[in-house]
Amino acid sequence: MFTIVPASASDGATLRAIDDDACALYAAHGIELELPHDHPFARAELARWLHSAELGSAFLAVDHAGRAVGFAALELVDGEPYLDQLSVRVAAMRQGIGGKLLARAAEWARAAHGSALWLTTYTHLSFNQPYYERRGFAVVPESECSPGLQHHLAEQRRTLPAPNQRVAMRRSL
Repeated sequence: MFTIVPASASDGATLRAIDDDACALYAAHGIELELPHDHPFARAELARWLHSAELGSAFLAVDHAGRAVGFAALELVDGEPYLDQLSVRVAAMRQGIGGKLLARAAEWARAAHGSALWLTTYTHLSFNQPYYERRGFAVVPESECSPGLQHHLAEQRRTLPAPNQRVAMRRSL
């Protein structure tokens, strides 16, 4: 059992720890995502998550013992809801936590009057693009993405491994 609660701006270490743990799954598939915490991309990422928490658009999944086991952080990009990050601790995966966080993200997106929920992800990993496709998302050609979303993709492709595998996805609300 777990509950979804709002994250706070003081949850930075928790968000980072959850994401670091989740990145172990990528490493098991040959993608090293562990940037040093002082890397400019990692600092900017955490700053976005904390800003989302300040705005009420970041959510924690908390287990029955009170441990944070996952989170979702959202923002508006060019006026449309964007799921900046969805991470679940490896030991807590495959229990519906990601799906519940994604459902909460969609609720937030509807409340923000978005027409769709956007995200970026990898195409070649079963726990990325196919996971989101099963939940109603579809890949959108970069040429059809807003300038802000194109900026996010460009930043990710400059920094993250397997840059040609990064895509934008959209689910209508």
